[in-house]
Amino acid sequence: MGYQKPIPLKNQDNHPFWDAADRHELMIQKCESCHRYLHPPGPACAKCGSTELSWVNFGSDIKGTVYSYVISYRPFLPGFQDNLPLVIAIVQLEKAPDIKIIGNILHCSPEDVKIGMNVKMTWQDINEERALPQWIQV
Repeated sequence: MGYQKPIPLKNQDNHPFWDAADRHELMIQKCESCHRYLHPPGPACAKCGSTELSWVNFGSDIKGTVYSYVISYRPFLPGFQDNLPLVIAIVQLEKAPDIKIIGNILHCSPEDVKIGMNVKMTWQDINEERALPQWIQV
């Protein structure tokens, strides 16, 4: 049986992020007016409103620390019932501390997760067209 969870859709604002994720790289949107990194991506800067946006490739060696997390013991969407408990984390990026990215911490028991824990991004190939950025403990 194939992947049963919801698959994030690409749109005009986020396609560079997902295209990079599919190559196991992280692209972050940047405002050319105020020079801030933006995530999630959008049509304009959430800080200053500028539409002068670019994309910065952070590569595939992405590290961060757990900023916050929740443990899910029940499936809120179809397909998650076989992955419980699920550790869902907000991770602050090491190379861009203003950016926080949500993802699951894989292969980590809930009792081992701590705020400030070091993690590294990994990509989970969910089908032939899409990879999801996730996290593993380092």
